[in-house]
Amino acid sequence: MKKNAIIGQLGGPTSVINASLAGLIQEGLQSRKMNHILGMRDGIVGFLEDRIIDLGKEDPKVIDALRHTPSSALGSCRYILQEKDFPHILKQMQKYDIGYFFLIGGNGTMQINHQIEEYCRGNNYPLIAIGVPKTVDNDLCGTDHAPGFASAARYISLSVQQAGRLARDMQSVDKYVVLQTVGRNTGWLAASAALAKKRESDAPHLIYIPERPLTREKLLFDVTDCIAKYGWVYLVCGEGILWQDKSAVADLPFKKKHTTSEYGAMGGGSAALNLHKLIYQKTNFRGEFQITESLSMCAIDRVSEIDLEEAYACGVEAIKLAEEGVSGVMVSIFRTSSSPYRAELTTVPLREAALKIKPMDDKYISAEGNFVTQEYVDYLKPLVGELPAYSELNYIKFE
Repeated sequence: MKKNAIIGQLGGPTSVINASLAGLIQEGLQSRKMNHILGMRDGIVGFLEDRIIDLGKEDPKVIDALRHTPSSALGSCRYILQEKDFPHILKQMQKYDIGYFFLIGGNGTMQINHQIEEYCRGNNYPLIAIGVPKTVDNDLCGTDHAPGFASAARYISLSVQQAGRLARDMQSVDKYVVLQTVGRNTGWLAASAALAKKRESDAPHLIYIPERPLTREKLLFDVTDCIAKYGWVYLVCGEGILWQDKSAVADLPFKKKHTTSEYGAMGGGSAALNLHKLIYQKTNFRGEFQITESLSMCAIDRVSEIDLEEAYACGVEAIKLAEEGVSGVMVSIFRTSSSPYRAELTTVPLREAALKIKPMDDKYISAEGNFVTQEYVDYLKPLVGELPAYSELNYIKFE
């Protein structure tokens, strides 16, 4: 007997999360095992509150256009399930005759998916639950990379490539620039700025990531050394970078009930602002800070074509797996070659992705801890794609 399928998007959006949604909907509507394809408004909260929509009644052109639409079309939430929620979730499954359950998200989302699948199984309710990966942070375990990361990395590398020229050409005014990316616990996204660098003197000169705690002395040495070499310095930092005593450089993290620490605008503090202040106090030079916050999560104009393709394919694959009776897994991307780039889709158990964090491997981080290695550039470049080349004056003196 056919059962209904339901889809939810959780956590922060990406430029390509709706491509995964489109893949799920379009493939699901063709399924001989699925009846209605439903959507939950604002993630699991909407499911709990009966805010359910019929995606099969949408215009097919609207669904197809989702492949090139940023942010989370269904709406999202950041909610951690409570024990009291599970009996109600089971009732909702029965009420809406749900046999197929798909959540698109990161490690927190995979935890929710894992918990629901286990609870339903433990209560003899036949549910097939599959996770579709998503995160700009790229900290999701069990996959070479997550859909959303490549486009965010392209956004950051293009931003640094362009803002780096601005910084270089304005060095007579501003001697330093600090750009901050999202990335609470890992440096994958901040490190992507390295693709902007073509020559030694190009931005970025320094990249600081949470995997390598800083000392104030090291920071100031690096900065003044670059200014002495190049006349200016451009540094990139992840929002969650730490001092050597493990305190946050952002200085003002706070914890809201049932959520993780917040930085940047939400936390009331900023790593970039604090680094900027320290550099100014040391050098007395004028400088700038640039904080992208969530812009890298929704910039469809800078999307990676590989990212779009893989995000859609992950949605399609999730439906195919469900039709085969596979449950309790997340779709995973397995890289088989970097040059030329090739990858295939596989699976990883939800429990292996749930709430776990994948830090940058040591092989990707420079010995000094303030930049990346060529191996990381080789890993990232095929995902991001080619960056534009800009003109350079030769500065031929008039005589």
